[in-house]
Formats: sequence, structure tokens, C-alpha cells
Amino acid sequence: MTEDSAQDTPKPRKPTLEEKRQMKSASRLYAVQALFQMEAAGQGADRVRVEFENHRFGATYEDQGEMAEGDTNLFRRLIDDAVTWQGKIDKATDLALVAKWPIDRIDPVLRALFRAAGAELVTPATPPKVVITEYVDVARAFFPDGKEPKFVNAVLDHMAHALRPEAF
Repeated sequence: MTEDSAQDTPKPRKPTLEEKRQMKSASRLYAVQALFQMEAAGQGADRVRVEFENHRFGATYEDQGEMAEGDTNLFRRLIDDAVTWQGKIDKATDLALVAKWPIDRIDPVLRALFRAAGAELVTPATPPKVVITEYVDVARAFFPDGKEPKFVNAVLDHMAHALRPEAF
């Protein structure tokens, strides 16, 4: 490669702060979908992670349009932390649910959502209020006309206070 051709190659544009925020939001949605798929299909984290990163991030579908690009690092961390801390996350979710409704009796999409959100709550990287807001938005994407977003808000608020009391 000559010096002139190296100068002609445009440098990749860095995402704006708003684009970074959107990528993180997309990664949270993808993490919920991936955790759901892992449970429903009995697939391992590595296989699902590769599928999402190679075939879903930024993909274009005729019936759905273009999928958002995700923040790969956040997506990987959410999947890894959800698997690593699943016992702790599920216990915190159980404590936040009514005693008659343990986590294994709730909708599998909500279970995946609580695990992804719990993965963010067990580490101090994101403020709990941001985690709650983001995952209530994810719940709205899956349940646009239901009561689930309010339910998610209440459960995550309880989980956040239990897992990160110092943040309140």
C-alpha cells in the first residue's frame, strides 16, 4: 500500500453519543432475545452470541427493515454475566416476585429480561435507574399493549434495591 492510497482511505466515523446510546439500547434488546433463545432452544452462550453478532446486528429483513447495530462489548458482557450470575439474579428476581410466582412460572421473555437486567445490576458499570428505564423500554418493545412494563418496573426496582442498595 502506498502512502497516497493510505491517505485516500477514509477513516471510520466514530459514533455520536446518541448513536452510542442507541447501540447500547439495541444490545440490551438483543441480550434479552439471546437469553430467551438460549433457554428455549437449549443453546449455549457462545453459539447464540456468534449468531447474533454475525447475523442480527445491523441485518436487514424484508418484513422488519434494518436492525440496529449493537454495542458488541455490552452484549457480550450481558450474556456472560447473566450466565455467570444466573443463580444470584434468579434469587433476586424470586424475592421481588410474589411468593406464588417464582421465576420459573413467569413468561420466558420476562425471565430473559430479568436475567439481562440483573446482569447489569450485579456490576456497578451502569446506574440502577438507567438499567430500570432501559429494560422497561425493552418490555414495551415486547409487550406494547400490556401491563408488563409496569410489572418490570416494579420487579427491577425491588431487585436494584436488593442488589445495589448503596446506589440509592
